[in-house]
Parts: sequence; structure tokens; C-alpha cells
Amino acid sequence: MSKILTICGVAKSLRLGWRSWRSSTRLLSLKAQTAHLVLEDGTKMKGYSFGHDQSAAGELVFNTGLVGYPEALTDPSYRGQILTLTYPIVGNYGVPNTQELDELGLKKNVESDRIQVSGLLVQDYSAEYSHWNSVKSLAQWLQEEKVPALFGIDTRMLTKIIRDKGTVLGKIEFDGQPVEITDPNQRNLVSEVSTKDIQVFGKGNPVKVVAVDCGIKHNIIRLLVKRGAEVHLVPWDQDLMSLEYDGLFISNGPGDPSLAKTLIQNVRKVLESDRPQPVFGICMGNQITALAAGAQSYKLPMGNRGQNQPVVNVMTGQAFITAQNHGYGIDSESLPPGWSPLFINANDGTNEGIMHNTKPVFTAQFHPEAKGGPTDTEFLFDAFISLIRKGREGSIASVMPKKPAVPPRIQVSKVLVLGSGGLSIGQAGEFDYSGSQAVKAMREENLQTVLINPNIASVQTNEVGTKQADSVYFLPVTPEFVTQVISVERPDGILLSMGGQTALNCGVELFQSGVLEKYGVKVLGTPVESIMATEDRQLFSDKLMEINEKIAPSFAVKTVADALKAADEIGYPVMLRSAYALGGLGSGLCANKEKLEDTAHKALAMSSQILVEKSLLGWKEVEYEVVRDIADNCVTVCNMENFDPLGIHTGDSIVVAPSQTLSNEEYHMLRETAIKVVRHLGIVGECNIQYALHPSSLEYCIIEVNARLSRSSALASKATGYPLAFVAAKLALGIPLPEIKNAVSEQTTACFEPSLDYIVTKIPRWDLDRFHGMSREIGSAMKSVGEVMAVGRSFEESIQKALRMCHPSVDGFVPRLPLKKAWAEQQDLQRELSMPSSTRIFSLAQALHSGVTVDQIHDLTAIDKWFLHKLKHITEMEQRLGQYKSATVPRDLLLKAKMDGFSDRQVGQAMDISEGEARVLRLNQNIRPWVKQIDTLAAEYPAATNYLYCTYHGQEHDLDFKDHGTMVVGCGPYHIGSSVEFDWCAVSSIRALRQMGKRTVVVNHNPETVSTDFDECDRLYFEELTLERILDITQQEGCTGCIVSVGGQIPNNLAMPLHLNGVKILGTNPAQIDRAEERSVFSSILDDLGVGQAPWRALSSLEDAVSFASNVGYPCLLRPSYVLSGSAMNVVYGEDEMKRFLEEATQVSQDHPVVITKFIRGAREVEVDAVARMGKVLAHAITEHVEDAGVHSGDATLMLPTQTISQGALEKVKTATQKIAKAFEISGPFNTQFLVKGNDVMVIECNLRASRSFPFVSKTIGVDFIDVATRVMVGERMDESRLPSLENPIIPVDFVGIKAPMFSWPRLREADPVLRCEMASTGEVACFGPNIYSAFLKAMLSTGFKLPQKGILIGIQHSFRPNFLSTAHQLHEEGFKLYATEGTSAWLNANDVPTIPVAWPSVETNTTHLPSISRLISEGHIDLVVNLPNNNSKFLKDNFQIRRMAVDYGVPLITNFQVVKLFAEAIRYSSELDATSLFHYRQREPRLSESCTAWLTSNLENRQETQS
Repeated sequence: MSKILTICGVAKSLRLGWRSWRSSTRLLSLKAQTAHLVLEDGTKMKGYSFGHDQSAAGELVFNTGLVGYPEALTDPSYRGQILTLTYPIVGNYGVPNTQELDELGLKKNVESDRIQVSGLLVQDYSAEYSHWNSVKSLAQWLQEEKVPALFGIDTRMLTKIIRDKGTVLGKIEFDGQPVEITDPNQRNLVSEVSTKDIQVFGKGNPVKVVAVDCGIKHNIIRLLVKRGAEVHLVPWDQDLMSLEYDGLFISNGPGDPSLAKTLIQNVRKVLESDRPQPVFGICMGNQITALAAGAQSYKLPMGNRGQNQPVVNVMTGQAFITAQNHGYGIDSESLPPGWSPLFINANDGTNEGIMHNTKPVFTAQFHPEAKGGPTDTEFLFDAFISLIRKGREGSIASVMPKKPAVPPRIQVSKVLVLGSGGLSIGQAGEFDYSGSQAVKAMREENLQTVLINPNIASVQTNEVGTKQADSVYFLPVTPEFVTQVISVERPDGILLSMGGQTALNCGVELFQSGVLEKYGVKVLGTPVESIMATEDRQLFSDKLMEINEKIAPSFAVKTVADALKAADEIGYPVMLRSAYALGGLGSGLCANKEKLEDTAHKALAMSSQILVEKSLLGWKEVEYEVVRDIADNCVTVCNMENFDPLGIHTGDSIVVAPSQTLSNEEYHMLRETAIKVVRHLGIVGECNIQYALHPSSLEYCIIEVNARLSRSSALASKATGYPLAFVAAKLALGIPLPEIKNAVSEQTTACFEPSLDYIVTKIPRWDLDRFHGMSREIGSAMKSVGEVMAVGRSFEESIQKALRMCHPSVDGFVPRLPLKKAWAEQQDLQRELSMPSSTRIFSLAQALHSGVTVDQIHDLTAIDKWFLHKLKHITEMEQRLGQYKSATVPRDLLLKAKMDGFSDRQVGQAMDISEGEARVLRLNQNIRPWVKQIDTLAAEYPAATNYLYCTYHGQEHDLDFKDHGTMVVGCGPYHIGSSVEFDWCAVSSIRALRQMGKRTVVVNHNPETVSTDFDECDRLYFEELTLERILDITQQEGCTGCIVSVGGQIPNNLAMPLHLNGVKILGTNPAQIDRAEERSVFSSILDDLGVGQAPWRALSSLEDAVSFASNVGYPCLLRPSYVLSGSAMNVVYGEDEMKRFLEEATQVSQDHPVVITKFIRGAREVEVDAVARMGKVLAHAITEHVEDAGVHSGDATLMLPTQTISQGALEKVKTATQKIAKAFEISGPFNTQFLVKGNDVMVIECNLRASRSFPFVSKTIGVDFIDVATRVMVGERMDESRLPSLENPIIPVDFVGIKAPMFSWPRLREADPVLRCEMASTGEVACFGPNIYSAFLKAMLSTGFKLPQKGILIGIQHSFRPNFLSTAHQLHEEGFKLYATEGTSAWLNANDVPTIPVAWPSVETNTTHLPSISRLISEGHIDLVVNLPNNNSKFLKDNFQIRRMAVDYGVPLITNFQVVKLFAEAIRYSSELDATSLFHYRQREPRLSESCTAWLTSNLENRQETQS
């Protein structure tokens, strides 16, 4: 009750005049009038009426357009047809005023005087529409015009029927209204839609055009008049020879052209006469002209009806995307002499237009007037009018666009690919995907590839496989190292667009310094000048001005003073953006001078230029992915709309694809602009353009263009099935777009724009709660660490799936926070709604559950009402379910809940039953998901790949289930603790299975991964990693087994639930996994085995914890069960901390006890990555942490081989590892962590799954541990003699590998950049060297660390002083100027280390005799900060400020004693760093090389045999 009162109090305080808190229940489909679609073969489909309740018959056709239903419904070419819209969600933006007239007296917003279709069929109808230009709903309009319409039809199934059968007749039939099926093509439909009288438009214009009305669209008349034509619209059977005109136009129209005999004869007379006037025909006009010339027409199997049909101009070779709507075609072979094809369809080769070889006569089968559709070929109207004006001097060739000067295909033999390095916020796994695709494309073109990327965990840095680079360099992606590689490898081409901002910035530097020119390296794809024009804010603005496009009013500046002047001129609030930055780094909304001054200082520390621009907060944000080839062919592959309005970085926004609230006019206005901009900038390959669109007008601004593959590109690739990176790599080689095949259909061209018959929802994954002091607020600088992508056939289904994908604790759109965290005691709901945050979606749910209206939420959030209405539907459905018990719930209601995306758990919660009971209830009522394909073409063509999703909207599966493959469960969204290394593990497992000849089924929902590339496996399900969905898929597929141990903690946690539900888990028994995950059980087993561990106790109360700590002494370590990356793991130094952290730990792992252990100070930490078969260790590798124990292993710097561990201790580690493997009967991968202090060895924990260090150890010693583990798990025999067993390890002798963590502190403004037990790093890199020092320095440089040149600021606690002295001497001897706080400075000076004292930040304003730390850092005098804190310091806040200043100003920071010690020892080797990488050392080290080569060779041969 208190919660309800609190919310009501908040509601009252908003003072928005809220009238009613009761939500209205929407009309569900089960209350709507039912009707049936009946096909001529007897097929019957039930639907729900939302139009006029009257039966109707006609020919069934489909349209694959994503927008434009008002235009399509009024297109006379659809006369007599029942139109199926393949995009499943229709009615979103309502209907504009259909009676409004334009200046010509034509209906302004539609294409004829009435709805022309006989009926309409859709999957999901949006009763609540939202658009500034709409006046009524689609249902109202259909009812006004007495046109029947049904929703709830499986439109994909219907499209496939039409596709496969060709002509399909049918009827919409209501009970008691029988109607006969008739064929409209037997009627002269042209005569039905043609004008009866001559009408004149544009009277007085200089060019007289007679337009024959076969069913003309209004926009054709508009475009002709706009170009100076006086249009005389005449009936279809008008005698043309008796008319005077300057040009003759023959329009589009419906039906069989051969039935318009009078018109054919009239046109034939014109063609046979010597009349010089040009003739132009569109659609039906093309067919009539061809028939009049003597050619033959025929009925197309299914017709071309959509907005994405690619046609090629035969004269110029240029390709265009066109809107089409015709069921008949012209046989090009039947054209008489003197006639030639002008356009052909790039997909099926059918005729798309003809021309006379000498006379001014030409036609187009497609619709250049668009409405709806793309405007790419509107130039044909210019050509027609120009032909008229040129008179006898004109020719078709003279008025067509000139053939672009296409340079010859780029001749290169070896291509250097720059990777992105370690994962960080803003630059994550999407570049592993894009880089892998690029290498694959290069290999396909028989080019050698050299890859530079220190990301050891990525798939693209594998050294073996047919999809991998020829040479892989684990080096920093910096100009210095890349130059060294270029000088050695001598590539003749370089790809800059596949490695994010890191690769792009490096490439620009190489270009500007002359390195590329010196070595003759061509930049493939987009020229560097174009890249610079998009990255430099002033150049970008200037470029847009050249084509009359604009960004928001802005100034590009290079100083804080100029930024302040710019803001004064523009007016606050302003948005600040950095040049050459990624993920909005350095950007921010500045409401006042103080905020701008602070933000600008920090931004200019990272970038040399910033943009101060007018704030467009509240505008819609829309993105387009654009592809352009060297021949100027251009397509937009995907458009996306942000759920959140402008002001939130797109990487932090919920995004839907395609856009949901844009009309045809808006969609194609922005598409046309995107193509214009990309052409003007000279992009070759792929790029992303972002817009701000005014929510209540057609005004827009361009935010930015990314001239490279991006996070949005990866999302667009997975959302559409269009492999953008692969295609972009081919285009970079100069291959024209029409010559590249669509990888999904394998029969159509890649020069097309995908049609989606589903909706994709992307939701970011944040980990802000990990960082103490971090706000949940989000804005223009990206903070999310990963993302998920859900596919559904309604928005409700898609967003609820996506929310569950984000975190296993989230049930869907519910008013509960993840991990069941509590709302604030004094909850300010108004602030939570108006202030964007990582949890606002749950605040929206809470508001709707509490009765807050859609209008009120819209006023606070500026989120489009269409989205809010959809969310309200979910809330209402939950309330409806709550009115029933399991025995009484209607089947239709339960099915509708599943169609709205409700999980079994959600259904159970609403009806007060368990998830298992809800599942049984559903299955007993035969409610199961349908499996549908993502095929890029909305079922218009059959798909050759099995890229799949599950939905409850349907009536059939898209495929059969005879494979019975092995399932691999993927990693889910990247988050701290589970990143690209688990995708590497999954891909390795999948490839091993396929190598063994086994069919594979992969389930994952992360669009950034290689494992979700549809050609990596036999069947890919882009689906939830929940018990419900995995059971659905395994039962439907009949999977022979399921691998859960290669995807991290999410699949591992599913092992036991799946096992209990009858799924065969391959590898270690789930019961054993359960025993290892339960901390107290695991510790007890170790005691029984006699394996050492720190003193421990399972806790049942705070008193237990305090008692244990008083016995063993503080500090102690709290460890919850079943967690990844140390969630809620904390070192406790006292009783107050104990209480606080214990509450957090029990919240994270509520069903399992928390274990407390004594924290061992000064211990070394080692890890064993291993593979066992039935308890026997087959392969292992031992790594050592640079940092002492206490730093999470994911944040630690790893060394292979170990450097400080004695042989005796290593033997104890091996013995313990074998004992654990045997005790848990491990079959598969596992990872064990140990403490080593002297000769004492203690187990920390053991994970019976792959760990994040598996890629590092596998690549370093040359044995793919996951390949081995997969063979073990499926019972495959192998030669074990070559494996690194406990008895015969493979240990590098002549080199050392160092794996270093990658942090994203600059983006986490409030976070304290210090290492703890809970993991904080977002990625990792690894480098190799002849000794630990060179490997360490390379690894540090790979993380973005810059070696200091001048000053080092030192801050250390008293306890570190004795050990730090030698390190301080080394830094002094290297010539660095040392600064330190007063106490440390005095101590160092007393010990002969010259140091300059500085004042603590808290007192620097009052300590004028000492230099200011903030000034020294901000002015660049200090280029390394060493800050070694502990919990006992009295300067906690000052130390935090110093660390934060270092990060915010881009100054390298070291906070660990062992790391700074190693750094001081290593810095002397900085001049000796070279480009030597792992494969070089392998060649030099015979002992390691022999084993590696044998293993790698056998695997490569096997894989090549399998692929053959």
C-alpha cells in the first residue's frame, strides 16, 4: 500500500491535469468480427476485420514495401486485387486527409480518388496511430470507402503461396455473405479506372503533353507539371492521331495489357507514323508500347510489387532501386528490329523498359514517380521533357544520365586489414564481425591478407582456417607499428573501414605522414579525403552546404574560449561533439556556461576539435545504412528509428528496424538525402548517416556520417540478413554492386534494398551498477557495454523478447528493476520518466501499471505515442490475464498474450502459477511458436540459408526439422565479464562440430558476434537464451545434444534446468556443474579432497560473518554463487562494510548461500585453463597474474609462461587440477584459479566451462582448447599425444605472451578507476615479445596507453613505500620529472629520489606555494599518474579526484603496485619494440613449433576437406 501511495503522491505533484487513472482495455482480436480468407484451392485462413464487413473477391498479390500503404491502396494498378502487405505491422502512422487538394486540384495525400484494392490483408494492425499529418485511422478510412480488411493473417505464408503458385485467386468472406471467386484479369480493368473526360493540368505551361490515362497516379501528373508540362489527361481509348501535342505519355494501369486493344491500335498508329514527338510510357505504358511495336506480353509468375526492385540501365550499366506494381511483363526476345531493352531487372533478368533505336520513344516498367517508393529514377521525367525540348536534335542517349567514368578494378595482391583492438564502450564486438567478414571477402577474391589486431579474443585473429588472414600481427594499431608491418609485408592495399575509430584514425595519420605513399599502399574503398570530410566537423558542415543540406546550427572550434563564444551566439542549451571520436566520447548536453567549460576542457584533452551545436532535444533520431560502389550505384540497406528521442546516443537508445512512425514521404525524403550526401562525399563501401527529424514537420538536420562500418552496421547486417561488411570489402576492390550475389537467396543481386517482414528491436546492455557512484542517467556519450537484438512480428513481441535478452532476471516489460533491485524509497516518478536512464523502460512500465496516460508520458519523455500505446497494450494484457485462473483462461487470450511477447514465466506471474505450470497449460492448448526465416526479401524469393526466429504470429513453419543437429548455446549480450572471448569459444565449437560432419544449431541474440553470422552454422536462431525458448527449439529440432559450456555464465546456468527437462547436455554432467557453482558445496569437496584453500564458511546470517571475520581477521572476501566476473564479490575491511556488501551479495544470488573466505594478502594468482575427458586432464595451460591476488582475473594482466612461480608450486597446482577434474568427472573445458604464496597453493574457484582466457592460451601455445573440448563432449576420438597434458606441457621458451585488460573509464564519468574484486574491464588485448618487458609494453600500448615523455605524478600509501622505493629510483633514472603529494614527495626526496611536491586537490586553492595537480594535468605537464590507494587512506576523496582527472584528461593511469613495478622495469626496453609477433616466435622455437604445426596443420586439412 505504501508503494501505491508513494506513486499517487508523485502523480499529484506533476500538476499536469491528469484526469483519470483508469486504463482503458483495448479491443482484442478475440472481440473483433472474424472472417476468412479463402483461396481457390480451398485453403482457408481465419482473420479479424478492421475494415468494412463485406465479402469481396479478387486476385491475391503482395507488396514488400515497408511504408506507403495510403499510396498503395489508392494505386489504380491494384484494381480488382486483394493486397497483402508483407510488412506485418500496418496502420502505425494513420491516414492523412484524403480529401485535401493540391494546387492542381488533385488529392494531395493519395494517388487517386479512391481506394482501388478489393481487399487488404495484414498480419498486425495498429489501431492507435501516431503522426502529425494524420487525421484518421486506417480502419476508419477503409470503412468509409467500404473496403474489407483482415488482420491476424500469416502474410508470410500467404506470400510464399503466391510466390510458388503464381496467379492465386481468392476471397475475403464473412459469415452469411457468400461470394464467388472471380478472375479480375479477364476484365478490361484499364477501362474501369480511366478518366471519362479530357482533363487539363498546369494550363499555360509551355510543353503540351497528352497523357493517356490507363489508371494514372496523381504524382505522375504533378511531376510532369512541375517540369513545365501542360498535361492533357485523356481516356484510355482516345484517338491519339487527331490530337496535337509536344509529347505523348502512356500511364500505369491494372490488369492484362492485351485486353486494352483499342489503345494498342492507337499507339501502333502513332509509332508507325512519322510523328516526331517523343513517347514515354510507364508500367502499363511500357507493355502497351511494346505490344503496339509488335512484341509479346506474358503473365509473370508472381509479378513485381514492392519498393526494392533493382533495375539496370542497359545503356550505362547503372543500377537503380525502383517501386513496381505489375503482374505482366514483356518478352525482350520478341521485340522487333529497331527496338532494344532499355532496362532489365537485376534479379530475374526480365524486361523493365524498352526504347526505339532511332525514334524518341522509351518506356519504364517500374514507377519513377514513386509514391510510394524510392525516387532514384525520377530523372526519367527530366529526360522526357528534355527530349521534347530538343526536338529532332534529341536522342534517348543524349537525355539519359551519362555513364559514370568507372575506373578499372583495383589491382592488388596483398591487403592489410587494420583491426579495432580490444573491446571498449563504443567500439565492441561489431568490429570482430566486420573484420572477419572483410578477411573472408578478400580470401574469396584470392588475395593475401595481413591483419593487425591485438584483440586475442576475437575470431578474426585466429591463425588457422579458410576464413582467416594469412598473417596475424598481435600489435598496437598505431602508426608506428603499422608502418613497421608495412615495411616488412609490403602490402599494396589497406582497409581502414573495418576497425572502427582506431583503424580510421590510424589510417588518416599514415596518409597524412606520407607512409602510404612511400610504400605504394592504396587505400581501398572510401578515400582518406572523404573520411576526413566526415570526421572533421567544419569540413563536414562545409561539404553539406555545397549540396544545400545542413547540420544543426553549429561552430567547429579548437579552444574553450571559442566554444563559449559559439554557445553565446547559438544560445543555450548546446550540444558539444568531438571530432575523430567514437561513441559520443567527449560529447554532452550543456545547459549553461559552467557545464560547457568543463565538458569542453575534457573533450579537447581527447580531440583537437569540437563542435558546438544547437540542441535538438526531443527530435526523432533516424539512421540509414548506405552502400555505394565505385560506379556510383547506391542503395540503402536498412533504416532504423530510435525509440528514444534525440539526446541519447544511438548506442544507448532502444532502436527498431525498420522505422515504425515514418510516413512514405519522410522515409524516402531521408533516403534520397542519404544517397545524395554519400555520393557527394565520395564514399565507396558502406556508411551510416544519422538524422534528427522534427516530430511534427518535415524539417530535418544531419547529425553525422560515419564513413566506415559501425555498431549500427552490425545491427543492420543482422537485422536484414545483408552482410554489409562482406559487401563493403568487395566494393573496396572496385567490384560493382550488381555483380555481387545476395548471400541469403544466392540467386538475386546484392544491389537491392532488403524487405523485412518482421520487426527488430535492439536494446543496449548496461553494467553501470558495477561502478560505485555511477549514475544510471544516459545521454549523448555512450555508456552501454553490449546490446541484444530481438526479432518478432509485432512490436510487443519484439520488445518483450529483447528486454528478457538483456538480463536473465528481467521477465519482459514489467515494473520491476533487473536483479529485483528495489526502487528508491522516495521515488520521483516524474524525474525517472523525464530523465533518460538505463532503467527508464521499467519506469515506463511502472507508470502505465499505475494508470498514467500515454499523453502524459509523452509530455515527459517525447517518446512517440505509437511506441507508448504498444507498451500500454502489454500492460493491459497482463491485467487481462490476471483476471483468470489456469482452468478458466480462454485459449484465444492465452495465444494473444504469447503473440504480445509474454513468456511462460510472465503468464504464470499474472495468473499466480509457476513457469512450469504455465508451459504445460500452453502446450496442452497446442500453443507453440512458429519458426520463420529471415531472408532479406520478405519471402519473395526462397532463402538458401536457415537464419531463423520464433514467433507466435503464424500458421506454419518455414522449414522442416529433419537435421537433428547439435545445439550450441551462445553468450548473449556482451557485458562486463562476458565478452568476445565467449563468442570465440562458441565459434570454435561450431566449426569443430561442422568439421566432424555434424549439423549445428546455434542460439544467440547478440548482433555483434561472429557466431550470429548465418553462414557459420547450419541453423541460426536469433532467440532468447531462456529455459522456455531453448526447450522450444530443442524439442522442435530434435537436437541430439546441447553444448552449454562455451558461452559463459548464461548458458552454464541453464545446464541443470535443461537437464531436468530432458535435454541431453553434452560434456560435464549438469549435477557436477551445480556442485561446482555452489560455493559452499565446492569448498566442502575441496576439503574432502585435501586440496588447499583459504579458510572459509557458508553464511546464514550477518552474525556468522562477523564471527568468522573476528576469528580469522580482516580483510575477508564475500563470494556469491552462480555469478560471472565477480558480481557482488567484495573484499571487506570492517563490520560496516560487511553488512552493506552482504546485502548486495544475497540479492545477486538469492537462492544460494554466500561464502566468506579469509583474504590472503600478498599472494600470487595463477590460472589453469584445461580440458578433461571423464575426469582425466588432456590439455592444460598455466598463466600467472602480474597483479597480486585481490584484482579480479578479468582485470588482471596475464603472463604465459609463468614468471615467478616455483616449480614445486606449479606441481602442486597440477596435482590439484587433476584431483578436481577427477572429483567432478569433468568432460569438457574448465578453469581453476589458485592462490600461491611461497610454496603454499590454495584454490580460489573452479568454473566447469570455458573461461575468458581460453582464446589467449589457445593461440599462445597453438592448440585450440575449445576444438579439443568439443571433440571430447561429442565423444570424438583424437590423437592425444600432441596435446599439452599435465605430464607433457607446451610451454613457450623463447617468447612471452601478455594479456592486458582494456578499460572504458573515460566514458564512465562518475566511476572510480581503481581495480577491485569485481571486474571492470570491457575488453582485452595480447602481445608477444622475447621477454616479459617488451610483451608487456606492447600490450599496454595496445590498450591505448601512451608512454610518458615528461612528468609522472606519484601518489602512494604508507604501506607501499618500502617496496616502491626501487621503482621510484628506476623512474628517476629514466629521466622522468617526478611529482608527488607533500608527504610522499618529502619521503622520496629524503631517499634520494628528486621529486616536486604538489598540493592535494582539496587544498590546492589554499596552498599557493605548491603547484596545482589539476593545472599540471590539464596543461599537459603530467603524462602518467601512478596512484596506489588503499582503504585506510585519509585522502580517499583526493585520490579519487586525482584518478578521475587523469582519466578525464586522457592521461595514462596505473593504480596497481605490481603493474607500476613491471612498467618501471620495462620502460628501458621501449626503444627495442618491433613488429615481431606470435607466428615469428613459433617459427623460431622448434619445440613449440613442432607441436603447434602438427596440430594446426591437421586441423586446417580437416577443415578444408569438410568444406570441400
